[in-house]
Amino acid sequence: MGFEGFDTVDATPTPGETRGSQVERNGRNPSVARRDRGRGGGAEAIAYGALDLGTNNCRLLVASPSSHGFRVIDAFSRIVRLGEGLGIHGRLSEDAMERTIEALRVCVNKLKWHKVARQRLVATEACRLSANGSEFIQRVADETGLVLEIIDRETEAHLAAAGAEPLLAADAETAVVFDIGGGSTEVMWVKRNATGADVLAWVSMAAGVVTLSERHGGG
Repeated sequence: MGFEGFDTVDATPTPGETRGSQVERNGRNPSVARRDRGRGGGAEAIAYGALDLGTNNCRLLVASPSSHGFRVIDAFSRIVRLGEGLGIHGRLSEDAMERTIEALRVCVNKLKWHKVARQRLVATEACRLSANGSEFIQRVADETGLVLEIIDRETEAHLAAAGAEPLLAADAETAVVFDIGGGSTEVMWVKRNATGADVLAWVSMAAGVVTLSERHGGG
């Protein structure tokens, strides 16, 4: 599910975060990331959080409003492979759940550090399909305090289209958007409007990088 359409990433570490975890979080050397100006001497900007727990990745963005959308002030991404073995066993494995909860604890610290005013925390294909998906969501709530929402495929498609809209060519009136995840792939036909994009049609397929690699071989 896309997290596109945002500006910069703050390189300031949260308490207990190492320099190595900053590289994991930002996907680049923290020394080249432009620092957030919203924290510090002046009034703190309102912060919003978005968390996407997929079959392969756990991703978090924390952003504040800017003159042209949102400005990212913190981010985190970790490959957790929550859906590892799901196609074979139909359940989330203990190892995969442990890896994921460890990553979610990092997200909790970031949400608290930035005093996030509003947040949306979603889980997708792995939790939708697994026999113990709802049980895992409850475990996450018990162990981390995060209340994750398992969204359906239509909601996932609409959120992905909304995230991708700012990346469309300026003169594009319509476009086909692909969202290739760990457990599913969504394809959307979108049309621009005054405030974003309308999804004219969409399809979701139960095929992603994790499911295909397990089915046909690969790392």
